[in-house]
Amino acid sequence: MKKIIFSIFMLSAVLSCKSDYLDIPVEGRTDASEFFKTESDAIQATNAIYNFLRSWDNSAFPYQYLFGVPADDVLKGSNPGDASFINAYDQFTYTASDDGVKGYWAGQWQAVARCNQVISKVPAIEMNTTLKDRLLAEAKFLRAYFYFNLVRIYGGVPIFDGLQENYNIPRNSTDEVYNFIISDLTAASQTLPQSYDAANLGRATKGAALGMLSKVYLYKKDWQKAYDTSNQVIAMGYALDPDFNHLFRVAGEFGTESVFEVDCACTGQYKGSQYSQVQGAKDQFGWGFFTPSQALENAFEPGDIRKELTILRNGETTPEGDLIKANPTSVNTYNQKAYVPQSQQNSACDAGSVQNIRILRFAEVLLINAEAANELGNTAAAITNLNKVRTRAMLPNTTASSQGALRTAIWHERRVELAMEGDRFVDLVRTGQAATVLAPYGFKAGKNELFPIPFIEIGQSNGVLTQNPGY
Repeated sequence: MKKIIFSIFMLSAVLSCKSDYLDIPVEGRTDASEFFKTESDAIQATNAIYNFLRSWDNSAFPYQYLFGVPADDVLKGSNPGDASFINAYDQFTYTASDDGVKGYWAGQWQAVARCNQVISKVPAIEMNTTLKDRLLAEAKFLRAYFYFNLVRIYGGVPIFDGLQENYNIPRNSTDEVYNFIISDLTAASQTLPQSYDAANLGRATKGAALGMLSKVYLYKKDWQKAYDTSNQVIAMGYALDPDFNHLFRVAGEFGTESVFEVDCACTGQYKGSQYSQVQGAKDQFGWGFFTPSQALENAFEPGDIRKELTILRNGETTPEGDLIKANPTSVNTYNQKAYVPQSQQNSACDAGSVQNIRILRFAEVLLINAEAANELGNTAAAITNLNKVRTRAMLPNTTASSQGALRTAIWHERRVELAMEGDRFVDLVRTGQAATVLAPYGFKAGKNELFPIPFIEIGQSNGVLTQNPGY
């Protein structure tokens, strides 16, 4: 871990976004010792954190290995012989030496390091105070997001609050990590603005910080705080996009439902991300990986419009007029949420590079509020917000009325509403369903709730880092 922390900051930002705010000094052009002197340096260093959000490790293969394939909703995809090593994540046979386990771990720590550079160095820069405070709040929001990823996948991890003299320290407890996340998000929410101008779309807002905080409280089962915090977000003016298909198209980016998303457009020197490419219909729009399972298809109720707007089928014509004609040796279905129409492809970049990555949507905030309300015994509030999501999907109001039935209904609604968005596996673990639902795939209770700490990291720490049970 030590070499990761010290080496990351001055990495070249070759994967950037369409806004100029994601420009960052390139290695060899600006010496790190001469950096963090000006307001421009502070802005560029903060933008370098955002840049990581669209990186390979955070949005493509390593991310999908851990948050996607282990769930019952996502298959490896492509043809059987293509990247067959991914099957280890579907069958829970990965090890502490697996490249995906290592890649995701390394990437998240690189991102944390970028955050800590800003949090430690920017306070000493003479610059506009309001802007300085905002950039520090953005860095804290993003650090909290990366730690939230780490704690859900690996459990308790070391806490680095700023730059350190010694990075070889033991793991903190899961509760300590969650409390650290809560502290960062709370601080960020008190400073971040509620909105930005068009040139700064994609930056963290007050709503993003509070929305993420409500999700963290959900994971901690702090129902009152999850309910209260999500109510703050609900009162801020967000709204469901009435058109579920529009929500995931380029025209729907940064719309009324967007609480936090990553700007990934491809323009000029900025080459977008590979989030859409790795999931696109094979040999037509991408590589054909991380595709919907039959179990997911079966989960949708009759009449749910989300089914056909989540599952892209070989041979269908999309609402945008594209005939899907993927490689016939591949799978027959793909993630339609990651689809970018042919008319909006940019031939100068990887397929689908204009596709933004939705990290937190208002629909999820409503479902967080509903789940927390139900656990608090507030049946009316739970039903109201659950039905808002169902109405958009053209479904009738829920028939659930008891706390237990509502709990099941809300969990199910999360599955179909957030399908293919990286929440299913961690939701199964969070709600205690994983041991039952995933047992047929090889999931072992007491082990597979978490992934292993990479073997190489434990070795380099001389045993200071300890392994998760069962590995």
